[in-house]
Amino acid sequence: MKQGIHPDYREVVFQDMQNDFKFITRSTLQSKETIELDGKTYPLFKLDTSSESHPFYTGAQTRIVETGRVEKFRQKFAAKTEAVNAAAAEATAAKARRK
Repeated sequence: MKQGIHPDYREVVFQDMQNDFKFITRSTLQSKETIELDGKTYPLFKLDTSSESHPFYTGAQTRIVETGRVEKFRQKFAAKTEAVNAAAAEATAAKARRK
């Protein structure tokens, strides 16, 4: 491996700003902010969300039930479908009367 061409791979603290959760992992991230944690100084990167606060991982995300979506669609277009079917039946009856 050539010297001087690779970024510095070191331990970095990532902080979730929603719930102040912090974790240490290795990264090449460059940061001007630092934090002291467990007696050591680490570069700090602030996150908007992490697995500790994201609704998908916390279970707070509501799932849409597929059958509910289909029923909602059917209710929305039920009146229109009835009107179209009634008009088609009337047109068929009118056509039959003309013959």
